[in-house]
Amino acid sequence: MSDSLIFEWPVRVYYEDTDAGGIVFYANYLKFFERARTEWLRACGIDQQRLADSNGIVFVVRRTAVEYTSPARLDDVIRVVSRIGRLGRASVDFHQEAWCDGVLLASGDIRVASVDRASIRPAAIPDAVLDGLKRGPHAPATASCGANPDRA
Repeated sequence: MSDSLIFEWPVRVYYEDTDAGGIVFYANYLKFFERARTEWLRACGIDQQRLADSNGIVFVVRRTAVEYTSPARLDDVIRVVSRIGRLGRASVDFHQEAWCDGVLLASGDIRVASVDRASIRPAAIPDAVLDGLKRGPHAPATASCGANPDRA
């Protein structure tokens, strides 16, 4: 797979992410993976809110399989690596890995389905979105609050 289709996103571990033993609670890796996929889509030029508002299309997680190999702890900076394993007409299979200091913490395969927002039935991914996914990330994702000019 081309390096241009691989996306990395840092996630810091906060106290709220840990369990009583001081390690990242296993389900939080799904949150970390979700954040990285969202930022990856942004870097591909795909605005999920705009897609929902203009096309009535939303992405939902249909399946996950995660393997945990090593724990992360408070204040660690995890590097989430995301890549597309398969791009279908109405779904995308992502392979994601969480790394810290060269150690693989968790890896997962996540299937995301494109559905009609109103009916929650499968819907084709719009061609412009497919093109963005095939092109891959083209700019670093940036955080903003209220900076969307299309929102008034």
